[in-house]
Amino acid sequence: MAISPAPQRTYRADQLNVEIFASNDDLSANVAQRVRDLLVAKIAQQGSAAAILATGNSQIRFLKQLVGLGGVDWTKVTLFHMDEYLGVPADHPACFRRYMKERVASLVNPREFHYLAGDADLPLDECARYTALLKAQPIDLCCMGVGENGHIAFNDPPVARFDDPHWVKLVKLDDACKMQQVKEGHFPSLEAVPPYALTLTVPALLAAKTILCLAPEKRKAVPVKNLLEGPIATSCPASALRNCAQATLLLDLDSASLLKA
Repeated sequence: MAISPAPQRTYRADQLNVEIFASNDDLSANVAQRVRDLLVAKIAQQGSAAAILATGNSQIRFLKQLVGLGGVDWTKVTLFHMDEYLGVPADHPACFRRYMKERVASLVNPREFHYLAGDADLPLDECARYTALLKAQPIDLCCMGVGENGHIAFNDPPVARFDDPHWVKLVKLDDACKMQQVKEGHFPSLEAVPPYALTLTVPALLAAKTILCLAPEKRKAVPVKNLLEGPIATSCPASALRNCAQATLLLDLDSASLLKA
């Protein structure tokens, strides 16, 4: 088996573990191997495993490598995803359910993939349904990214709460978040991005036993700097990770380029 690429540098920001890799490829390969090993270990220890996965361009290389590694008995793995646009049908090109089915579920056939239905007739009931599923299943692993506005899932600065009483909620997306979706090619214009979405909240995401946050690329340099060197505040929701000893932030040289440390 190939040796997983090692980070060039590691340190701690409050309780958060930070690892900086030479490239996005090295980062993705390391995380894929780490996730594979964790799932294998959890299945051996407890007979099953559960994980929350993120969508977004920052996850594509990692997910492709994870699926390609093999060695995981996916029939013993339950998967969740963390957000979905309100009103978007399951076959829409930007739909996160479609993203997960094409890149993960159809390739590994997990025991269960619980999808958050953004086009449910009763969105608040859908939030309650998904909350019950999450709370019934201890989460071994959460793999996430960081948005250009510092969001995690769709917890944008205006709606993020570190003490949120909800685990899944309906939120209004801010313009910075919507513009990122346009720049990544998911929608043709700002007006085409749905104004609302369903999202797991900050407490729901951080309840996972292990958290791996992938934030490569130059466009993430500013939110990464705010995350690590700014205040722990909802102005950068991802800064909540600095209170999590079970979390690791994985960067490449581009996303770490503005850091003082």
